[in-house]
Amino acid sequence: MKRRFKVMGATQSADLNVQNDSRKATFQFPLDILEEIFLNVPPYQVVRGCRLVCQDWKEVADRDSFWIERCRREGYHSQHASEIPRDWKYFYFTHKKRRNLLKNPRGEDGFDGWTIVENGGDRWKIEDPMVSHPNEGVQKNFVTSYGMCLKSQLIDLKKEGYNSSFMDEIQPHIRISDWYAPRWDCGCLYVITAELLNDKKKVVRKFAPETVTFAQWNEQQWNLRTYVFKDYGPGVRYIRFTHGGKDTQFWAGWFGIRVTDSCVEICPADDS
Repeated sequence: MKRRFKVMGATQSADLNVQNDSRKATFQFPLDILEEIFLNVPPYQVVRGCRLVCQDWKEVADRDSFWIERCRREGYHSQHASEIPRDWKYFYFTHKKRRNLLKNPRGEDGFDGWTIVENGGDRWKIEDPMVSHPNEGVQKNFVTSYGMCLKSQLIDLKKEGYNSSFMDEIQPHIRISDWYAPRWDCGCLYVITAELLNDKKKVVRKFAPETVTFAQWNEQQWNLRTYVFKDYGPGVRYIRFTHGGKDTQFWAGWFGIRVTDSCVEICPADDS
């Protein structure tokens, strides 16, 4: 069978003899050249299309060298040079999809994306940071009041591009992070909870550390809370993130904990 195809803008042809029983193919060029061709094809098309054509194409699409080169060309590399990824294809796709799954984490769009769980005292408010954030791009933060203030987001992993087979078979690391800071002149409380949920929204795994308490006359510095879910088992379909707090002086206004730049991301094990 003669098949025509496009390589880097030029139309060429190659003899392709596909045997249905063995799915083997004979080409007029080496598999290394086929690998170079695949490097110019969108990655999802390689996995969902090219890989299924025959045994030779599958071999090329599954090669570590192929995914290592894709990582190199697109600038994906491990944070630790001494650590080599165990699965380069997984490493590539988790990097390509990696992003903050929380919407509006800094309050730049008001409370869009957030569900207010508790709105005590004078309620949630959004202000400019009292103290510069370590990330200069952070110019807004959420502020709590004298009654408990909590807000949350529910992340649907399928809608975000992480299907059930990927989550069940790979079980990628899920990294949670949150920045929080008190006022210097008022004591306050900070709480955070992150939950991995199944398709019925029942809790599979939960991160709920002890409440953080700040005394009055503190240093008013930003603090970072992080946690990584690992080896959580199959069935995770949603992530629920909840945080907030209140002041401990019961002062009218907004003297409670400040939170901003929260993040939930699916990341390679090498970089979590």
